[in-house]
Amino acid sequence: MSLSVILITRNEAPHVGACLASLAFADEWVVVDAGSTDGTRDIAAARGAKVIVAADWPGFGAQKNRALDAATGDWVFSIDADERVTPELAAQLRAAIVDADGPRAYTVSRLSSFCGTFMRHGDWYPDPVLRLFRRGEARFTDDLVHEHVHAPGPVGHLSGHLLHDSMPTLESCLDKMNRYSSGRALDRHRAGHSGGLGKALGHGLWAFLRSYVFRRGFLDGRMGFVVALSIAEGTYYRYLKLWLLGRPPAAPTAPSPAA
Repeated sequence: MSLSVILITRNEAPHVGACLASLAFADEWVVVDAGSTDGTRDIAAARGAKVIVAADWPGFGAQKNRALDAATGDWVFSIDADERVTPELAAQLRAAIVDADGPRAYTVSRLSSFCGTFMRHGDWYPDPVLRLFRRGEARFTDDLVHEHVHAPGPVGHLSGHLLHDSMPTLESCLDKMNRYSSGRALDRHRAGHSGGLGKALGHGLWAFLRSYVFRRGFLDGRMGFVVALSIAEGTYYRYLKLWLLGRPPAAPTAPSPAA
């Protein structure tokens, strides 16, 4: 059984080398790059990856399906450039693809960091994500953001950690929150959903309580509070942007002349 690794990139020079190095045991690495200008493609090629340039941006789901279509292995493992496979997970991946009686798809346990601190509670952990699957038997959804793999049939789970350097700085957190809330709002708008100020406030409050209280984010200390608050903010802006997308554009009004 052969294993293809697929990932999409754009200006990921600080991350892509270590990402691919953590999967050096794979048989193939496919990188679909959205027009990097920082040497990402050269680093990936030096690691032995097949690099495909697709500068237009159809969204995360469609871009990952491009990488999937270029893969040739019996199994596919999807990873993001800011993620790393631990040695424990690497051993589990190698065992899973040769298990003839096992499932045809697997989730893995993702452990994410915020400003340099790994979060082990709240909404961020445990965070099982479906990343390993038989090629031809699963595909990514076409969502602009928060895409996921759709795999029919039983799904197994690998306990080894996939390390995720999610938001190394507060600035990266704010940037990601803005981009992802916009993309998710547009996805839901296209699906016929509507937002509202009340929905934005209610869902934002619930997101904070769910992450910080009910999923015990408070056990991560001060950073647990910050993460829960950022999740609440992202949720609030997603529903607020969804509401505004459904409103007709208002005509600009001229200011009143000075008295």
